[in-house]
Amino acid sequence: MSKVPMDVVTDIFHRLPVKTLLRFRSLSKPYCSLIDDPDFTNAHLDRSIKTRSNLNIILKGLHLYSVEFDALDNAVPIDYPLSSGAGTEAFGSCNGILAFRLTDKNLALYNPSTRQFRRLPVSEIDPPPGDSCKSGYIFYGFGQDAKTNDYKVVRMVQFNKSDDEDDEGIFYDYEVKVYSLKNDSWRKITKLPPYLRFMFQFFYHLLHRRGYGVLAGGVLHWVMPPRIELGPRNRIVGFDLGNEEFIEVPQPECADKNYLLDVAALEGHLCAVCNYDQEKIDLWTMKEYGVKQSWTKLISIQRTRTITTLTFLKPLAYSKQLDKVLVEINSQKFAWYDLQKKKMRSVKIGGSPGTFGAEVYIGSLIQIEDPKRLEIEKQNEQDELKNRNRKKRDDFLSKGFKLVL
Repeated sequence: MSKVPMDVVTDIFHRLPVKTLLRFRSLSKPYCSLIDDPDFTNAHLDRSIKTRSNLNIILKGLHLYSVEFDALDNAVPIDYPLSSGAGTEAFGSCNGILAFRLTDKNLALYNPSTRQFRRLPVSEIDPPPGDSCKSGYIFYGFGQDAKTNDYKVVRMVQFNKSDDEDDEGIFYDYEVKVYSLKNDSWRKITKLPPYLRFMFQFFYHLLHRRGYGVLAGGVLHWVMPPRIELGPRNRIVGFDLGNEEFIEVPQPECADKNYLLDVAALEGHLCAVCNYDQEKIDLWTMKEYGVKQSWTKLISIQRTRTITTLTFLKPLAYSKQLDKVLVEINSQKFAWYDLQKKKMRSVKIGGSPGTFGAEVYIGSLIQIEDPKRLEIEKQNEQDELKNRNRKKRDDFLSKGFKLVL
């Protein structure tokens, strides 16, 4: 390999899996420098996205499992920091980085490929001043601001004055904070739309993890079901990670207005999932973000003998040939939907939990380590080495030997 030109090595490395590249870091200093270079990391990620390689499915239940997309055979438990902690759950995935919720104030980022883990600084939840209210439901989201190449976490806390769990009460202000990985700090968003106070609905958001934002077009999305205060229609609420402002996204013109709406993402495109009384589901995809006329119906599924109820459907990924779409159904099973034949074929994955939430993540070399922490660890290692050398010298002198200078 020493005689192979570096540009040829780079081209070869772009095609290799992340695990192989991590092993190759130990081959030589030039190879290690190449693999750690941010330009190479981004180029490798871009190629993986374009070729649909290094894809995995994460299954989110009581524990986390990973399934290789190319095989779709067995679910393997993900060994991640604090994996034994109760309540730990992944609420987002972007470019190979998973966002974890350990508690409502304790959040972290994790790259399963590099095994880098980074805790976010704690940001307290502050109720509105002057009101006797408590924090209620919390929305989360995670994604990338592509313009600044910054990864951000969004936390929206809804405050409720009522102490009765059966009563939705009066929704007061939301507290919205955004964490920036580049700055390693939180910022409070003060410009909030009035409709945000009506966003949470108990029976909608508590099912199928609907409080976790869907990333598409650099925007995180949630659904606001119909409310008397705002009219009899669903709303798609977005939070733009670039300008950090809320937007309302246009919806497709569904034939029947009486439907339950979900949002999803398919290869970076926003999807609208229209569920008609659990009898039929239409899946629409937005070809050009923000353009209402670009909504295109991709899938239409009717209830069958094998699928007796259609409570929930989520698209995950296209096949390599783009002729099929892998979907999650009812948080219990997978199926390939053939776009030409308009038929479904069940996919059985060994070792998967009985119920789960599924999400696609891509293996990547993206770095999330805290430079400050790395510098502290490096300094601690140097101090430890000095202490060991000093102890050896003291032991040597204590035995009656003299240093010869």
